[in-house]
Amino acid sequence: MIFSSLIFLIFFATVMAALFLIRNNRVRKILLLAASYYFYAYWDWRFCGLLLFSTFVDFGVGQWLKRTDTPRWRKALLAVSLICNLGLLGYFKYCNFFIESMQEILSPLGLHSHTLHIILPVGISFYTFQTLSYTIDVYRRQLKPCNDLFDFALFVAFFPQLVAGPIVRASTFLPQLEKLCPLTWPRFYEGSRQFIYGMFKKVVIADRLAMIVDYVYPNMEVFDGGTIWITTMAYACQIYCDFSGYSDMAIGCAKVMGYDFDRNFNHPYLARSAQDFWRRWHISLSSWLRDYLYIPLGGSRKGPVRTYINLAVVMLLGGLWHGASWVFVIWGAIHGVALALNRLQQKFRFQPRNDIEEKLWGLVSWGTTMLIVLVAWVFFRCGSLSIMGEYTTSQSMAIAWTGITRMFTMAEGVSWISPIALVGIAFVAGTHLLHLPPLAATGRHLEYLPAYSWHGPIILWLLVGLILTFSTQEFTPFIYFQF
Repeated sequence: MIFSSLIFLIFFATVMAALFLIRNNRVRKILLLAASYYFYAYWDWRFCGLLLFSTFVDFGVGQWLKRTDTPRWRKALLAVSLICNLGLLGYFKYCNFFIESMQEILSPLGLHSHTLHIILPVGISFYTFQTLSYTIDVYRRQLKPCNDLFDFALFVAFFPQLVAGPIVRASTFLPQLEKLCPLTWPRFYEGSRQFIYGMFKKVVIADRLAMIVDYVYPNMEVFDGGTIWITTMAYACQIYCDFSGYSDMAIGCAKVMGYDFDRNFNHPYLARSAQDFWRRWHISLSSWLRDYLYIPLGGSRKGPVRTYINLAVVMLLGGLWHGASWVFVIWGAIHGVALALNRLQQKFRFQPRNDIEEKLWGLVSWGTTMLIVLVAWVFFRCGSLSIMGEYTTSQSMAIAWTGITRMFTMAEGVSWISPIALVGIAFVAGTHLLHLPPLAATGRHLEYLPAYSWHGPIILWLLVGLILTFSTQEFTPFIYFQF
């Protein structure tokens, strides 16, 4: 069941009708918990057991942490949570990856191994990080343990963000469950507006761009460098519209039901540095990696060399989190190096002497950042080929290097340009440019269409019409479902 499907809209309308009729907060939460498990079971009911396991383990760990102040026992309880959660994630997500890696090493020696054909449970990367953040916050005494098992179970399984984020912190969501959330017209309009805008980005933009990207990337050896550049820009727009579209729909659903999630994307292609990019892209993941990995490793407190190492480690693990493939590790390594260079560059920061130099420096910084991001996206997209089982890791790596080589040698010039790609790129560029000053001050953005104006509802209905026009009967899952 995906957000852009008719079955989900029927499911969500049924849930909203029930919530509107129910005035008791406890009954509402039980209904939402049952709906969330139904939503997850619709994909494969067998993996509901994993949700229950993570829920009981981390709820129990939180209760035991409340009862003891002994450092040794507290560390042991934290270890239980880490081992259980990361153990499940490691088995389902990385077992076949390590077997495949060993096979490539052992094959020249005449030794062979076989993968286990393990199915990756949808959303396990997200709800694992979500429950771990709760346990770590309780261990650090930054959060009081949740005493209500139903509330904690709803925090883990709440269906809008269950399968592809955003990664919601317990400190953000659990307090909202303590009171009856109002179902008001402003919330309904704002949530519906964000949901419609997210669906438009997914159905009308991302799914159309996918047709071009899926055609070019597996066959990059037959395309010229210019076409690959344009296709890579199209993929950058596709993954942004696909993932930010999902986040918009998740946040919109939650808002309609009375709950608030933090923003997960903030126009990342306006970034002027790698650091700025990660403050804008998948904000819930980048902040999670910062708070629960980078800072515990020492952050920037132990000297420049250790800082660069910490950045590299965090981004390598971030790449591996995205997909069980060495191609994703390279994607993470590129961003890790970019972050380290960004930190180094801050020590020798260029000081513009006038407005012209400042604008030129900003343009150069933006262009350099986008070049790094686009090159990294080549490896990210090729990594998807391997985790979807279409190609081995070595084959995906070879495709990525072929694409990079043809891009930077501009092999054969530009022989084919897709109008669909140009339209998608223009849409993303336009929506980003509207957030640059002085246009940003006008507030005329699709995501902020006012309810009490003549043009707001009209534009929303126009978006709905475009969604209905371009929607297909084919199953088009969100890109981050595979992670």
